Amino acid sequence: MFGLPLHPLVVHAVVVLVPAAVIGSVLVAVQPRVRARWAWPVVVLTTIATLAIPVATSTGEGLQHNIPRTPAIQAHVELGDQLLVFVAAMLVCVAALVVLDRMHRRPTADATLAAHRAGPGTMAAPRIRDGQARVAALVLAVLTVVLALVSAVQVVRIGDSGARAAWGSLQYAPQPRPVGPAG
Repeated sequence: MFGLPLHPLVVHAVVVLVPAAVIGSVLVAVQPRVRARWAWPVVVLTTIATLAIPVATSTGEGLQHNIPRTPAIQAHVELGDQLLVFVAAMLVCVAALVVLDRMHRRPTADATLAAHRAGPGTMAAPRIRDGQARVAALVLAVLTVVLALVSAVQVVRIGDSGARAAWGSLQYAPQPRPVGPAG
């Protein structure tokens, strides 16, 4: 695109979307109030982030065939190939947590009817289901947080290895600023 390889341009979607999905997924997992309001937007964001990863890796594979193969490039490729597994797993966990939460919050028609028939002061539905839902939600929340942290670390590692592969041993050296008026 405009004489530039597409990969460095596309990869910025991953660099922005995956950390945003990580933050949103962690908040949804640990804050029920956030989950109630932002759950579906976070699932959509995480889906888009997940879909951006194969685009970045495919453009990277195209670029890889047009540059010399180095150990730094190979390390970057290997790390990049791992990201989809972690982010996709995070998506599955956060989506399952959201669905479970919505099912648990919304009483079914059968439960509402049973509660009405049972009358005031009686338990219409067994509490085992609530306990199982809470355990499942806790497990999904913990898995979501763990996968989010792994995904965040992986994005940093991939970015670092990509920068090292692109820039090699080039070191940034800030130039001293001139003092006073020039002349």
